Parts: sequence; C-alpha cells; structure tokens
Amino acid sequence: MVKKIYFQSIFLSFFFIKEAFAAKSGGMPQLNPEFWVSQIFWLILTFGIMYLVLSKLILPKISNNLETRKSQILENIEAAEKQREDSDAKLKEYDEIISKSKLEANSIFNQAREKALKDIGAKREVLDKQIDNEIAEAEKEIDALRKNAPDKINKIAIETSSELLQKLIGAEVNNSSISAIVDDLSKRNGDKYYGN
Repeated sequence: MVKKIYFQSIFLSFFFIKEAFAAKSGGMPQLNPEFWVSQIFWLILTFGIMYLVLSKLILPKISNNLETRKSQILENIEAAEKQREDSDAKLKEYDEIISKSKLEANSIFNQAREKALKDIGAKREVLDKQIDNEIAEAEKEIDALRKNAPDKINKIAIETSSELLQKLIGAEVNNSSISAIVDDLSKRNGDKYYGN
C-alpha cells in the first residue's frame, strides 16, 4: 500500500511541476507537461479501443479455436480409447479362437492317431493270422513230404537201380530183390538222412 501511494505521489509531482520538464526552446514535446493531458487521453483511447477489439473480437475467436481444438482432442482421445478397447477385445477373441482351434486340432490328431493305430493293429492281427495259417500249412506239407519222402526215394532208387542194372547187365533183374536191398540200406542210413 505504501509503495502504491509513493508511486502515485511521484507521478503527480511530475504532472504538476511544469518547469522541471519544460523545454526551453526546441525540447521534446512529450516531456512538456502542457501536452500530458492530451497524451493521456489518446493513450487511454487507443488502449481502450485495442482492449475492446482484443476482448470482443480477437480473444473470443482464439478461445473458441482453443475450445474446439480441446474438444476435438478429447473426442479423438475417446475414439482412440474406444478403438483400443475394441482392438483388445478382438485380440482376446482371436486368442480364444486360436486356442480353441489348437485344442480341436490336437483332439482331431489324437483321434486320427488312435484310429490309425487301431487299424494297424487290426491289420496286423489279420496278417499274423494269415501268416500263422500259411506257416501251419507249409509245416503240414513239409511233414507230409518228410513222411512220404523215404517211400518215394526208395521207389526212385528201386527204379533207377533196376534200370542201371538192366543197362549194365543187359538182363532184367527181379525188382523184389532190389527193393529188399534198398529197404535194408534205407533202414540203416535212414536216420542219418531223414532225421527219424
């Protein structure tokens, strides 16, 4: 408060002391106290008009522009937030779809694998049965051949021996004597050759 009174008294003292700033001849008219009233009038008038122009015309447009920008920025932020929430929801849906499809793919793969293993097992059983049947038939044929082999060999030996003796001697030999000799030899050596 004291400072305010002090500055006002200094201002008024400059205003009333004309001789202090009076220009003798050719001085600055701005410092001449005779012109201070008109200068103050024009100062107040120009600054008043400038204040009115700024406060009524320019500043409202600037504040309107600032408000529209602020509201547009807020709308953009809200729209961006909404889009972010939508994208987060879509990402969650996408992740759920991927996880469900992975589970379905795994279950389908496991089912196909189990079916293939069952099919392979069934085919293996059928093949094992067929192979066992063929082996059993082959063993039966081998046993039959083994049982019939000494008789056939004896018959072949008798026929061959009689033909050889007939060709060597030139006369026919009795088949019963040749068969007795072959039977005797086969009985002695039969275990060695046929495993009986």
